[in-house]
Amino acid sequence: MVKIGLISDTHHYLDPKIREYFGSCDEIWHAGDFGTLELADELVKIAPVRGVYGNIDGTDIRQVYPLTLRFELEGMHFLMTHIGGNPGRYALPIRREVELNTPDVFICGHSHILKIVRDKQLNNMLYMNPGAAGKQGFQLHRTIVRFEIHAGKLQNMEVITLGERS
Repeated sequence: MVKIGLISDTHHYLDPKIREYFGSCDEIWHAGDFGTLELADELVKIAPVRGVYGNIDGTDIRQVYPLTLRFELEGMHFLMTHIGGNPGRYALPIRREVELNTPDVFICGHSHILKIVRDKQLNNMLYMNPGAAGKQGFQLHRTIVRFEIHAGKLQNMEVITLGERS
């Protein structure tokens, strides 16, 4: 079993509560728009980080984190990118990749809108966007997600609200 903390769109701001919520996690996954490499380094102090760069991230972050990340863990296939769109309306160029080699779980950020749904058109793929954990954007609440992966299944999923954006 692996415990995961999922976060996105921190935009230079790391809420102090992240250490508490992700302190027991085996890995932290960041779906882009870190804001600074220093923020990524702070996350690494909590747990190992898998991540992708977002549209606001500079060269320093892009040298460490890729645009798209595919990996397998606990018998599941994951695909992560920052700008992913929504089920039925995936962003280009990720749409082709999602359709041709559909993962079990597709993770993205960018919209700042928390959304976790099954895409019935793509083999019941789980779509996950943890919303935004940072203070920039139009979201009303800052959110993160925590879950466990065990023997090919996601379990104990929690949506955590960090507070209002302001």
